[in-house]
Amino acid sequence: MIEGKKTMIDRVKTDLLVDASIFAAFLIAMDPRSSGIAVHEWLGIAFGAAIIVHLLLHWKWIVSTTRRLFSRAARPARLNYFLNTLLFIDITLVVFTGLMISRIALPSLGIYLGGSFIWRGLHSLTANLSLVLISVHVALHWRWIVETVKRYVFKPFLPKRAAGVNLTHKEAQS
Repeated sequence: MIEGKKTMIDRVKTDLLVDASIFAAFLIAMDPRSSGIAVHEWLGIAFGAAIIVHLLLHWKWIVSTTRRLFSRAARPARLNYFLNTLLFIDITLVVFTGLMISRIALPSLGIYLGGSFIWRGLHSLTANLSLVLISVHVALHWRWIVETVKRYVFKPFLPKRAAGVNLTHKEAQS
């Protein structure tokens, strides 16, 4: 395999793993009554860290799209950039307000911020908005998600013929 192609495949697999982890943490954290407040808070902190990793993995795209945003960027790239900017602002607010109202995670580290009613309301509002924004984000990237999951998750477990590999007559008999 060509080295550049292997690097690209590794990057796609890393993107898929990070994105799936972020999404799973998001889904679990969205219902603190089911997971418990401690899990909710620690997952929220991990979610914030994972978002930073996600941004670092896509930093070249961020820089290049920002440079061409107002000149020659295609309409879908502009829409994606705008959505991602809103999502970043919203997630930053969700994590920040979550830290401000933390009852378990930060106090266990000796940090007491004493969240107010305003922080709780803003946390709830931005968390609900994140549900909408993440749904749109997933919808815009649905084709990539489906194709990547097929290629790197399901295809390796399929028999060679089902995975689209043409076998010679001799290989098929063994």
